[in-house]
Amino acid sequence: MKFSLNWLKTWLETGAPAEEIATRLNALGIEVEGLEDPAEKLAGFRVAHVLTAAPHPDADRLQVLSVDTGEGDPLQVVCGAPNARAGMKGVLGLPGAVVPANGMQLRKSAIRGVESNGMMCSVRELELGDEHDGIIELPEDAPVGTGFAEYQATSPVFDVAITPNRPDCMGVYGIARDLSAGGMGTLRPPAIEPVAGSYPCPVEIRTDDPEGCPAFYGRVIRGVKNGAAPEWMRTVLREAGQRPISALVDITNYLMLGLGRPAHVYDLAKLSGAVVARRAKDGEQVLALNEKTYTLDGSMTVIADDEGVHDIAGIMGGEDSGVSEGTTDVLLEIAYFDPERIGVTGRKLGLASDARTRFERGVDPAFLDGGLDLLTALILEICGGEASEVIRAGRPPLDPAVLAYDPALAARLGGVAIPGDEQKAILERLGFAVAGDWTVTAPSWRPDIEGPADLVEEVVRIHGLDKVESVALPRADGVARPTATPQQLLERGLRRAAAARGLNEAVTWSFLPPADADHFAAGNGGLWVLDNPISEDMKTMRPSLLPGLLAAAKRNMDRGAQGLRLFEIGRAYLRGEGGASDERAILGVLLAGEKAPRGWASGKAAYFDAFDAKAEAEALLAAAGAPVEKLQVMGEAGPQFHPGQSATLRLGPKNVLARFGALHPKTLEAFDVEGPVVAVEIFLDAIPAKKGAPSFARAAYSPPALQSVLRDFAFLVDAGLPADDLLRTVKGADKANIVDARIFDDFRGQGVPEGKKSLAIEVTLQPGEASYTDEELKAIADRIVAAAAKQGAELRG
Repeated sequence: MKFSLNWLKTWLETGAPAEEIATRLNALGIEVEGLEDPAEKLAGFRVAHVLTAAPHPDADRLQVLSVDTGEGDPLQVVCGAPNARAGMKGVLGLPGAVVPANGMQLRKSAIRGVESNGMMCSVRELELGDEHDGIIELPEDAPVGTGFAEYQATSPVFDVAITPNRPDCMGVYGIARDLSAGGMGTLRPPAIEPVAGSYPCPVEIRTDDPEGCPAFYGRVIRGVKNGAAPEWMRTVLREAGQRPISALVDITNYLMLGLGRPAHVYDLAKLSGAVVARRAKDGEQVLALNEKTYTLDGSMTVIADDEGVHDIAGIMGGEDSGVSEGTTDVLLEIAYFDPERIGVTGRKLGLASDARTRFERGVDPAFLDGGLDLLTALILEICGGEASEVIRAGRPPLDPAVLAYDPALAARLGGVAIPGDEQKAILERLGFAVAGDWTVTAPSWRPDIEGPADLVEEVVRIHGLDKVESVALPRADGVARPTATPQQLLERGLRRAAAARGLNEAVTWSFLPPADADHFAAGNGGLWVLDNPISEDMKTMRPSLLPGLLAAAKRNMDRGAQGLRLFEIGRAYLRGEGGASDERAILGVLLAGEKAPRGWASGKAAYFDAFDAKAEAEALLAAAGAPVEKLQVMGEAGPQFHPGQSATLRLGPKNVLARFGALHPKTLEAFDVEGPVVAVEIFLDAIPAKKGAPSFARAAYSPPALQSVLRDFAFLVDAGLPADDLLRTVKGADKANIVDARIFDDFRGQGVPEGKKSLAIEVTLQPGEASYTDEELKAIADRIVAAAAKQGAELRG
């Protein structure tokens, strides 16, 4: 929320500079996100007097002006504005000044052969409005040579972030009240004088939805003239980031931004019959002021007349009943809407507005009459007219929170001892009523006050959070017990292992564009879609970590990266059967591009392949404590992977610990990534937990007394037999003696029958108490050959 220092001083009498006020706001819990001085943008622009205006010798639409800047000789300026003329006063940008609207730095230059020393400026160029048909015209008494920022009396602008629990600070007056309570000046309450009506209100006003709209106040003003708002109002609205529209609209915005009270003005000529707050009908539609049509349902509160809906209550008015330059009679609306209903409606429609923000958080229910009087007085003062009597339909919820408070809570909960008299004074400055027995009544504008702890918060933040001393928590003697869970320890260890293998950790969004999520949802389950996403492009919870890693790879490769080794540990979210949530902890790895660059020794660059992905999967599973030697390599990695270059690692036929391999060309095309790219996903929840109590100590290493023995076997097998199946069979042929086995050759060609392949296996035997005899070695070899024969393997001669 933005507001200027000048606007703040409307309700706060203070001489403090903007920087000091910003510091105090932060201390009070109102975060200042920015402090900007518009005078800095207007440096180099000054009030100037046009002495003469002559036609340009080489351009029909240009004039050559002689301009008095208040010092030295007049300057020659070329200008194309149709309203430029001798005798007028305007704003001259001198050479070196930067135009706020486009960032262009002015300099002395020749325009169609005529020297120009700067530029006479329009309203749009100085970001003071949208007018650009001509240059700014200042009054005759504008002092020539004065800096334009000084002449405009520009004011520093604060940009603050208001937390959802502080609806009372959604107006400049509420911020002034907090600053006054914090010792930054004296509060100036707005002067509210009741405006009596001179005739009965000609429009019936009622609320048929007391739950959604407990109170609906209104009155008519006849004979208004809807021109431009006064300059002082237009200025404060522009400084607050609002575009001035017309007097009637600007007055309602002034009331909302200044006092936190949204209101609405209808063109009475566009209404028909009674104006009613009611529930919408299913399928009913309204064209809102943002020129979009919204379809409503029966849970939404609207303002309607006999013809239809004119207002999405508390959120946005309708285009059909909006005021225009020709409006002469208006209906004013001041209402109280249920915050929860407003929030639900806004989320369903995907519609946000300043009014919704305030109603959703909770406006002051006691400020209906006062708000209507202020709105009426401003319209009568600026637009003229004659007001009717007020119609009050319904009753706002005026049940303030009454709490029993103990001043000792400030020390017990807030950590700082504050005298009772000071606590009472702080609460009263904030608008609380404090009785002698410390019964505290919250003001109507503080719906967030629910218990004594909230009062402690108010007292301590005004007293000063910086006065709360840092006190160490009590700590038991001895070595602290570990607090990390087994899952946290597992993830911590895997991060170290992945980094040690040369992988770089990435942290990507848990939300994805729907198209990206759909691509990886195939074969995984349903998707979770957010009702209130941070953006339409990020509204689906990720079903896999690979889409985020692919996006990260694309960003890096687009910027020249030749090879990438990324990993991420996070959660994936799937919708199970019956809508059940399935959240899985996953370690994702993505290898893209060059594995090794080209070089004089190796020649061309080497690229990652499916075997690199398998190596990473097995290494990280081993680091996680998985029984890698027992894992089976099986297919069905998913449609996102290349069917001939991918697989899963399973512990048994159903427990999938990981999937790995080259990504499918269609996957790479969908994410606009050039291949080759290989990936791994390890499902951490599928890794079996280690038995027994966790221990950081390693078992003592005891080397074998005798040297191991190596034996090679070459088997003829069917070409379609997975090599891993034969390897497992060989390893299990004699578990007492075989400690390892590995395939070192896969040959197909001359001497090998068609449809067959030759797999060569190196078997490591480890003797125990004595060396092997020839008979023992032959017996072991026979067992290996016999076991291999069960897979259809034949020992080659």
